[in-house]
Amino acid sequence: MAQVAFERVSKIYPDGTRAVNDVTLDIRDGEFMVLVGPSGCGKTTALRMVAGLEEISEGVLRIGDRVVNHVPSRDRDIAMVFQSYALYPHLSVYENIAFGLRLKKMDKKEIDQRVQRAAKLLGLDDFLKRKPRALSGGQRQRVAMGRAIVREPKAFLMDEPLSNLDAKLRVQMRAEIAKLQNDLGVTTIYVTHDQVEAMTMGDRVAVMRKGELQQVDDPQTLYDRPVNLFVGGFIGSPAMNMLDATIEGSNGDLRAKIGDQAIALGAETLRNRPALAGYVGKKVIIGIRPEDLEDAALEPGAPDGRTLIGRLELREALGSEIMAHFAIKGTRAETEEVRELARDAGAPEATGSGAQIGVAEDEAVVVGRFGARSRIRVGDEVRAVVDTRALHFFDPSTGEGIYETAKGEQ
Repeated sequence: MAQVAFERVSKIYPDGTRAVNDVTLDIRDGEFMVLVGPSGCGKTTALRMVAGLEEISEGVLRIGDRVVNHVPSRDRDIAMVFQSYALYPHLSVYENIAFGLRLKKMDKKEIDQRVQRAAKLLGLDDFLKRKPRALSGGQRQRVAMGRAIVREPKAFLMDEPLSNLDAKLRVQMRAEIAKLQNDLGVTTIYVTHDQVEAMTMGDRVAVMRKGELQQVDDPQTLYDRPVNLFVGGFIGSPAMNMLDATIEGSNGDLRAKIGDQAIALGAETLRNRPALAGYVGKKVIIGIRPEDLEDAALEPGAPDGRTLIGRLELREALGSEIMAHFAIKGTRAETEEVRELARDAGAPEATGSGAQIGVAEDEAVVVGRFGARSRIRVGDEVRAVVDTRALHFFDPSTGEGIYETAKGEQ
């Protein structure tokens, strides 16, 4: 096992493109680190530099105590698991797993012990004589994992290894990989575009955008305290609703004015985000996660002044919950970060606030994650209770989260 350290590492292509820019990141010995971000953010390039498949343009990369900038890939003592499995179709499962060890001319007895141990760990004991074509996608992925495990490397590198699997199998495999990594204790760098994978698997998650690190934290901190609009919008599914708002003072308390409605923020909000006091009379971007909205009919004791009223445009019943898309008077946040997140989600005209579903220009669609007992129907008036303790606030000019520091010191 070994620590992996990026020290101001950059990758610059001949045309001047900075695929990775000035990244400093310490991955601890035995840690499961996930690199996540939109397509083209530089996460795979960063992984490939660790693997020795991309040259490092600037900075220093260490594996353990050794600088590996100019060390060939084969001498870095790492094992990589690819998206495509990269199995040899003419070899059996046993031969695929043993292939790298045979190249090293390892003793046959030692090879057999390692292959049998990995096969047992991965539930492949009964498949060792089969060819890859006789295996399911999940079994092929286990074979690729086995080939990495038997090498007993200092670090595992995984490049979107689950993206070719169907949704149900992905859920199963991500749990298996997380448990396997925990059991083996091997330093692992895992690249994915799927933020749900990132949140459920990583000890820490590094969010990247345009080649630069945005935030590196444990999953819960990323969710609760995103440093900026981009991280707030990228982490969470469905995406955070992002709306233009104005902070108003009212008898010593604060309110967030959204369109023609105002949400009372309460003392706890100001305690957690004292810098909001410096925004009275100023515009902010307010972030509301769908799970922090509930049908008021299911919350009879909700405090006054903490509801959003709108018109239901779309109802998605998922069995355990209802995704309620409702229109309110107000405007969605329109920043470059929000537009980029929308493009990455495949909705060029929509933003993190949700699709507009043909509503008026002075309306914004808000997505709420309501309890399954909600009886709202399309066209009904929606009264959604807002959990103000979980609201997020961002400076519209910088995109930075508003927390402890005063404006200008973010």
